[in-house]
Amino acid sequence: MLTLAEIRAAGERIAGRVLRTPSVKCDTISRATGAEVTLKLENLQATGAFKERGAANRLALLSEEERRAGVVAVSAGNHAQAVARHAQLLGIQAVIVMPQFTPLTKVSRTRGWGARVVLHGETLADAAAHAQHLAREEGLVSIHPFDDRQVMAGQGTLALELLEDAPDLDMLVIPIGGGGLIAGCAVAAAGIKPGIEIIGVEVAAYAAVAQRLAGQPVHVGGATIAEGIAVRDIGEHPFAVIRGHVADVVVVPERAVEEAIALLAEGAKIVAEGAGAAGIAALLAFPDRFKGRKIGVPVCGGNIDARIFANVLLRNLLRDGRLLRLVLEIPDRPGVLADIAGRIGTAGGNIIDVSHHRLFASPSVQAAQLEVMFEARDAEHSSEIVRNLEQSYTVRRI
Repeated sequence: MLTLAEIRAAGERIAGRVLRTPSVKCDTISRATGAEVTLKLENLQATGAFKERGAANRLALLSEEERRAGVVAVSAGNHAQAVARHAQLLGIQAVIVMPQFTPLTKVSRTRGWGARVVLHGETLADAAAHAQHLAREEGLVSIHPFDDRQVMAGQGTLALELLEDAPDLDMLVIPIGGGGLIAGCAVAAAGIKPGIEIIGVEVAAYAAVAQRLAGQPVHVGGATIAEGIAVRDIGEHPFAVIRGHVADVVVVPERAVEEAIALLAEGAKIVAEGAGAAGIAALLAFPDRFKGRKIGVPVCGGNIDARIFANVLLRNLLRDGRLLRLVLEIPDRPGVLADIAGRIGTAGGNIIDVSHHRLFASPSVQAAQLEVMFEARDAEHSSEIVRNLEQSYTVRRI
């Protein structure tokens, strides 16, 4: 099994090649969850995610013959960029196989690090099969994203740094995709601070580890904002470590992940992708499990699409009652729009959008339908504005 000595050696090997990211206590997250939370900001790495640690360590250990041959990796995101970057730094040819559906921004970023990108297949499994074919055909060395001892050792350096910065932590809460990060961190943490509790986090659509630990058949799939941990098959090397060192694996709903992204952005001023916010999602979803503990949580990555990020923030505003969409049935006469706008404005609401329908939306030719979106301070403020409008109009929330 992976050892603390290997992780320490990896830390020395990659020093100066990856950023020693800050560990910061976060009052906003602590107040929201009832725990004392320290964040490890892996979103600040050059490629925006912790994957650089494992890639840097694995590539540094290649023989001269393997470096001349070049490497191949399969990934739809962070591992691709990490391998591409550190291959470029070492002067190694890198081929990255990505599914055809991979967003163009991720493709262009990976190419920007000097890799040859091959788009193949509809799924990661298709891309992985093609990567194996290229490895055989071109003599390339395959760099697995998680089921590799030296990749795991590199990822474990995150826990070395975190516990050096915050030695009083009594728990680490770590997202699980393929398992490389939690396995490396669990070995490091257990070696440095025996008795520290390690908790894994999966999303509901991809709870492979929780199912395996419970002795259940693995059934995963579906849409998730945490695509970075949407992994069907846990690595066998990481799984062996998880069984020996991880106290529990919690499964979080999609909504908790979205709330965690929004809380990090608004409260901590930190941009996180879905997988990167999964640890915070666990604290939000199961507050009683974590209340009062001193917890270290890695913000694993910050590579979130700008449109998705904006949608998450807007959806959270709607859930919190700070953004409200109403449909009002109104008489079709002069002055009504001004009255409604005046009521909202006088109460301190800020109108964002208005849509007025006369011809088809209303049941009567003498009436009209008004859709209005406005901002409020909080749920109570928005309810106060709605109650005022209901005194004169039929109002429906949408």
